[in-house]
Amino acid sequence: MLEYILPMAIAFAITAMATPFFIGYLKKREVGQTTREEGPSWHDEKSGTPTMGGTVFLLSILLVLFFSAWMLNLLDTPMLMILLTLFLFGGIGFVDDYISIYKQQNEGLTARQKFLAQLIFAILVIGIGPFGQLTLYIPFGFADMTLPVLVLLFGVVWIVGFSNAVNLTDGLDGLATGQNIIAYSAYFYLAIQSNEPQVALACLVVVGSLLGFIIFNKKPAKIFMGDVGSLALGAGLATISLILNNPWSLLIIGIIFVIETLSVILQVLSFKLRGKRIFKMSPIHHHFELSGWPEARVTTTFWLVGLVAALLFFYL
Repeated sequence: MLEYILPMAIAFAITAMATPFFIGYLKKREVGQTTREEGPSWHDEKSGTPTMGGTVFLLSILLVLFFSAWMLNLLDTPMLMILLTLFLFGGIGFVDDYISIYKQQNEGLTARQKFLAQLIFAILVIGIGPFGQLTLYIPFGFADMTLPVLVLLFGVVWIVGFSNAVNLTDGLDGLATGQNIIAYSAYFYLAIQSNEPQVALACLVVVGSLLGFIIFNKKPAKIFMGDVGSLALGAGLATISLILNNPWSLLIIGIIFVIETLSVILQVLSFKLRGKRIFKMSPIHHHFELSGWPEARVTTTFWLVGLVAALLFFYL
């Protein structure tokens, strides 16, 4: 395990040193985030803050992970799946962020374009894996899923779903970054328990890079990760949970991502069916803001919930 510490440290150093230069470059080009029109009014002060910070930590992760896996003889199919997931979904986010910045609005790719790209790339990732030979455990006494087509379909839905879930969570300074540090740390431990060294290496490299990024992403954020970071990280978590053949673990380890997504779904359904909203605003982190919680308190509380959930998963 000690041989994984060096790649983690290198990923941290690259991100921590490169991010200030990236921030300076974006400020020089006057490239910044455009806040949502329907978001909290006090978020207007964030408008103009450099975004696409995920470009830095994602490149750091991909480079360090590829070369360290090659040096440690861990460049196998699961590792290639993780690398491919991060690269492809990060690519979707990069294009989405670039278009958004070019148009100077909080919208890049259309929802349909983004979903179609996610669907195709998830199929590509699943296609190179051994999932057709796996048995997917179904909890609560239901019959296990063994039919390859169903296992593959589940994998695609899982990757696309959590890619978007992390994207929804990325709405407050440091919130998504901290939650991903917690989640990837938990999967590092789970990978060690499952004797999956390539997954353990990948998780540590991601954690190292995110620790270097959160220095600049915590409140007050000097840069946001953008879709290039959030879409890649969410898809990466889902792929890792599938490689470990323990996808349901993500419902607990990634409980904050699940809650954020459910809050949006419930809000939309309630408004369409009843004409009433359940929350003051969704995703739910905005509900707490509008209820009077300072942004830092919301972020810290959500981090704590995510950490406790991850610890409870291993305890139970």
